[in-house]
Amino acid sequence: MKNFKIIFTSVLFLLFGLSNAQKVGIVDTGYILDKLPQYKEAEARLNAQIDTWQSELQNLQSEYERKKSAFESEKVLLIGDQLKLREKEVMDLEKNIKTTTSLRFGANGEITKLRTNLVVPFQDQIWTAVKTMAEKNGLGMVLDKSDNNVLFLLPRYDYTEKVLTILLKGSAASDKKEKNSSKSKK
Repeated sequence: MKNFKIIFTSVLFLLFGLSNAQKVGIVDTGYILDKLPQYKEAEARLNAQIDTWQSELQNLQSEYERKKSAFESEKVLLIGDQLKLREKEVMDLEKNIKTTTSLRFGANGEITKLRTNLVVPFQDQIWTAVKTMAEKNGLGMVLDKSDNNVLFLLPRYDYTEKVLTILLKGSAASDKKEKNSSKSKK
């Protein structure tokens, strides 16, 4: 069903584009993001944070396993309040692991929010560059190749490198401004 929707949408775009004689361009935003050094740095920071959280979760998990094992082996020796207290301790640790996993790695968890915050500024930059390139080349429609909706593409309609050039020129210009302002402060 999904493939049918994709094919139908693509055919509809092509028919609409041909009937109005609009030029269509394709851009691969995934490729562009891979070529931006600032994005790679931000992604590395995100991955470091994910590694830290996974390490914390593994520590909690090993503590839980250790306490559960100790509780199971000492269960017959414990009586009354001691038994309830140790059982509650193990259950609380298990609940803490589930809560932490959900808060950090869940669908609306911290990782999802951080990843969104990471990508949004770069998407805005790409959008601006795509708009500039589309206006410069007279394109009526620009599709994203990284969404896997493109079934066939002639290289002459792939404008990814032009958008990347616009982005890299923009970041090089801002780097020069920063260097000039730091020199003038000295």
